[in-house]
Amino acid sequence: MEHKDIDSIAEFPHGDGDLWIGGQWRAAADGRTYPVYDPATGQVVREVSAAAEEDATAALDAAAQAAEQWRHTPARRRSEILTDTFRLMREHTDALARLITLENGKAYRDAAAEVAYAAEFFRWFAEEAVRIDSGFGEAPGGGYRHVVIKQPVGVTAFVTPWNFPAAMATRKIAPALAAGCPVLLKPAPETPLTALAVAALLAAAGLPDGLLNVLPTDRAPETVSAWLSDERVRKFSFTGSTATGRALLKQTADHVVNVTMELGGNAPFVVLADADVDAAVRGAMDAKMRGGGEVCIAANRFYVHEDVAAEFTEKFGAAMLAVKAGPGLDEGVTLGPMINPAAVEKITGLVDDAVRRGAHVAVRGEVPRDGGWYHPATVLTDVPADAEILRTEVFGPVAPIVTFTDEDALISAANATSYGLASYVFTRDLARGLRIAERLEAGMVGLNRGLISDPAAPFGGVKQSGLGREGGREGIEAFLETKYVALDWPTP
Repeated sequence: MEHKDIDSIAEFPHGDGDLWIGGQWRAAADGRTYPVYDPATGQVVREVSAAAEEDATAALDAAAQAAEQWRHTPARRRSEILTDTFRLMREHTDALARLITLENGKAYRDAAAEVAYAAEFFRWFAEEAVRIDSGFGEAPGGGYRHVVIKQPVGVTAFVTPWNFPAAMATRKIAPALAAGCPVLLKPAPETPLTALAVAALLAAAGLPDGLLNVLPTDRAPETVSAWLSDERVRKFSFTGSTATGRALLKQTADHVVNVTMELGGNAPFVVLADADVDAAVRGAMDAKMRGGGEVCIAANRFYVHEDVAAEFTEKFGAAMLAVKAGPGLDEGVTLGPMINPAAVEKITGLVDDAVRRGAHVAVRGEVPRDGGWYHPATVLTDVPADAEILRTEVFGPVAPIVTFTDEDALISAANATSYGLASYVFTRDLARGLRIAERLEAGMVGLNRGLISDPAAPFGGVKQSGLGREGGREGIEAFLETKYVALDWPTP
């Protein structure tokens, strides 16, 4: 596959279909397809092959066949392939960003930023591939030595969401390949084209056949169950809702599969009395509005000290009103459509519930009226504690504001959730900010920052927001097994 094909990747099929199995484009075994929609218009972009159980098994066979050679491929060679893929992604940033906007709807600037972020996982894990550690030491009691080695966990299976169709794929694919593991990927049915584009680029970079298999489908239970019921799959990683994660964890239990779960969030955004309000507003826009708020680490609940609440609300409201909603490829658009009508209905329901309970709509922006699935940028004030929007992941461009005066009460409210993915704190007092960061029950904290994701840092949550970490040094460790060898080597 020549990587120049990326420019027309939305015009699939390549060869006989859209499933990438064993280094070939295939149609689904039963020929079935399903539609992919443009959220900006509600129109069908194209029909995509829908993988079934037979296709999942074929992909697993291909991955298992390729596994042995890949685990013994020198780390330097694995690194070179990932580095070349990084370069190809950067070279094709515009085409990939347009593809993301086409099937996901996000504004082009957010899509281009996602491509840059997604590509960095290939560069980071290319560097980590050649730094997989082993150990050697003497037994404390003498008489023999300890040899500790790291080996690939084996065939890996991934399920990724629609909100970051490039980055959520590369965040899993890159460390798995770097560690020496073949990959099975089921992308979200709403956004399969980007994942297929990534597959095309990896093939162009020289990835051997069978090491990445991508199966779009709208019948996930058939494909994923085929993988999780097969003992050859030794690692499973899922990014998505907590409810789905719970169900998948039950399936992985039968074969005691190594799992990583990145699940839901309900991030508090805290503005203390001494905060730089202008910086807090900029951080709020980053944390709330990136990707239209359809982000697992998006700021969900805004806790603002009473002393600065009026100023913050006024300035934040003005920034939200300045948001331009529309099709993601239109010039100047910063807020694209939501992923589907159900998403709009859910967000609208949360806003309506809050208003019924006493909240006020301080700001409500404009959205196109001629098609597409939009929700306006919205700011709510006087939001009561029993409003559902404070307990539920909004996943949209709505910011509920709650005021506070007492730090202990703030921490209690911020932690009063079953989720613990991300949190944000703004203050001029670094010591106080660090103290609050330590008290917040979250896997990640942005201190005077609204953007926290970094391929070089461990990404993940606590409580029901997930298990394990992706990115950072921890990211590659998730795909390695530790083996201890007792070496009969008597001490002198």
